Amino acid sequence: MTDFEKLGMTALRRLDPETAHRLAIKALVKGWAPTVKPYEDELLETEVFGLRFCNPVGVAAGFDKNAEAPLAMLASGFGFVEIGAVTPRPQPGNPRPRLFRLTEDRAAINRFGFNNDGVEAVAARLRALPGRRGFIWANLGANKDSEDRAADYVTVMQGLWGLVEAMTINVSSPNTERLRDLQGRAALDALLARCIEARDALTEETLRQTPLLLKISPDLSEAELADIAEVCLERGIDGIVATNTTLSRDGLASRHAGEAGGLSGAPLFQRSTAVLRQMRRLTGGAIPLVGVGGISSAEDAYAKIRAGASLVQLYTAMIYEGPSLGPRIAEGLAALLRRDGCYQFEMAVGADNPV
Repeated sequence: MTDFEKLGMTALRRLDPETAHRLAIKALVKGWAPTVKPYEDELLETEVFGLRFCNPVGVAAGFDKNAEAPLAMLASGFGFVEIGAVTPRPQPGNPRPRLFRLTEDRAAINRFGFNNDGVEAVAARLRALPGRRGFIWANLGANKDSEDRAADYVTVMQGLWGLVEAMTINVSSPNTERLRDLQGRAALDALLARCIEARDALTEETLRQTPLLLKISPDLSEAELADIAEVCLERGIDGIVATNTTLSRDGLASRHAGEAGGLSGAPLFQRSTAVLRQMRRLTGGAIPLVGVGGISSAEDAYAKIRAGASLVQLYTAMIYEGPSLGPRIAEGLAALLRRDGCYQFEMAVGADNPV
């Protein structure tokens, strides 16, 4: 991290977290953020979902909800960035305060509630973007008051089709009432049936393939994970993102630990990695996995990759380490791959978790 970046991060941490986040996004949009040189290394190139990534390190959903600064994040050295969650209609989300730093735990708690500008506004921003190096994904959500949440996911998919390189069905946020119920076997099967039918129709109509992923909770039992794996295999989902935030509060030291919402950051690492490892076993390695939850170093990212992740994402650690964390993790990953004698990135995927 440069001295300029350290200064900026120190100033932002003096503000309330949501205000600091909005200013960070504004700085990225205006080009005011510190210049970060992307780290490039052929060893980090990998192909997943038919897409060739310059490196496997991405920005998780939630950082850039409204597709305001995806190009700035790609330019700073990330291989891909996931915008959203996006819902059909704009919604303000839950009342503030709704984002809390847990500095002692290197974590955060949020209860945003899918606050976003809605699919039409997000689609307009994506259409206005110039050419880019790297991929933009979209996280699909449902409106809080929706009577048919499956229809909401299809609506957002249709609205963003052709504007992003992959889409993630988010049924695992703890901040929208009863959303996680969609992870139950029957509900998930019905949801995926409708979404995949819509995906296939859009593919046929546009002759454009867009991978469809599912983002799951870290708070699922082994039986629930087994059900999800079976449904995903049967329905032909393209990938699984493991995981979203957790409701667990085990071992926290920060004064905000009792706040309601989803916990992200370092305390989530072990739990989310265990779910990732289990999903690889349950799917037999047949479905590509994206590892997210608690990554703050190259070693963390490498552990998820060796557990079975083909790609990784981070967000919370940037609150403490700045946007240059992405290329720093990429550089560290390349060193770890060479240390272990990997001459292709794919050699490390699942190396500690064979199926």
